[in-house]
Amino acid sequence: MPIYLDHAATTPLRREALEAMLPYLTEHFGNASSPHAYGRVARAGLDEARERVALAIGAQAREIVFTSGGSEANNLAVKGAAWAGKARGHRIVTTAVEHHSVGHTMRYLEKFGFEIVEVPVDRYGRVDPREIEAAITPRTILVSVMLANNEVGTIQPIEEIAACVRRHKGVLLHTDAVQAAAHLAIDVAALDVDLLSLAAHKFGGPKGVGALYVRHGTNILAQQQGGAQERYRRAGTEDVAGAVGMAVALELATAERPVTGPQIGVLRDALAGRLIGIEGVLETGHPAERLTNSLSVVVGGLDGASLVMALDLAGLACSTGSACVTGSTEVSHVLTAMGYPEDEAKGALRLSLGRTTTVAEIEEAGRLIAQAIETQREAAGRLAAASHRAAPGQAAGAAAAEATAG
Repeated sequence: MPIYLDHAATTPLRREALEAMLPYLTEHFGNASSPHAYGRVARAGLDEARERVALAIGAQAREIVFTSGGSEANNLAVKGAAWAGKARGHRIVTTAVEHHSVGHTMRYLEKFGFEIVEVPVDRYGRVDPREIEAAITPRTILVSVMLANNEVGTIQPIEEIAACVRRHKGVLLHTDAVQAAAHLAIDVAALDVDLLSLAAHKFGGPKGVGALYVRHGTNILAQQQGGAQERYRRAGTEDVAGAVGMAVALELATAERPVTGPQIGVLRDALAGRLIGIEGVLETGHPAERLTNSLSVVVGGLDGASLVMALDLAGLACSTGSACVTGSTEVSHVLTAMGYPEDEAKGALRLSLGRTTTVAEIEEAGRLIAQAIETQREAAGRLAAASHRAAPGQAAGAAAAEATAG
């Protein structure tokens, strides 16, 4: 049986979520904005889903905006806050390790005169709250720092950052909690954030639906125009079935986390112990402040993409980093921001576990990865030896050709 260790990219849809969604994909197909009975049934399902998502994160139903996923939630948070606050300031503070849906959005805003300040992180991918505060000026309108990194799993000190931000009147705080929601308790009051992004498929819900928490009274400018849906904050016919599935999956993840979290952590540590025992394999990310399911390593002397392909052929699914840049030749911006040279960072391997991961899978995964590393290193050694043997002959040939030409 294939082994799936890429839960950071997406998780399998929970059967409970699917079963809750099915009625809204069949008989309860109405548009939630329609005034007739079909619309009222759909509206009731959407309203209930909103209440359940809100309850799971300690929010109010009116503070939840359903989106098409985590990327849209991040875009709405960052762009919405930026444009709403433009009259007061143009400076936005973030970090060098954000997901591309935040980082690329920041680059986009620069084209319109916004000043983007990326605060560096340490060797473990963690930002210092004091450096965040030092970057805030009277013209700062937004701080955006992810709760947990999607590549290395490092957890950021959001509560400490919030305390720093609150000392500066009018500055909003956004956190991308997309990767964290399955593994950390999310309480918007405890985190003291104004904006928080979620994506259903990261915790057993369907793909294509997410949510943005917007603290009541926070002003953001809608980025999608059309109807009055989502309290004028996000136009477009709502995905009722998706919202219902998201609510069920989030409730289950929240309820099960105290049990599944430690179980996943034990499996993750077992796999980490096996891999870091291999020569040239180094673990990345924070040693303690990290998600329980995330294991990121760099394999010295090898290309991570080639290793992932070899593991896929062997029946193990994993990745080199963010699924959003799979197929790209770029080296992880997260690892380079953490200080890893490009030749080391290109050997990245991301293994992320989930609630369905078993002991037997972890044991087999450890064996397969060790075998793949050994095989690729042997192949690299043979190639290097062949090149070395060919070099003298090539040099002699070149010299003979030069002599003949003379």
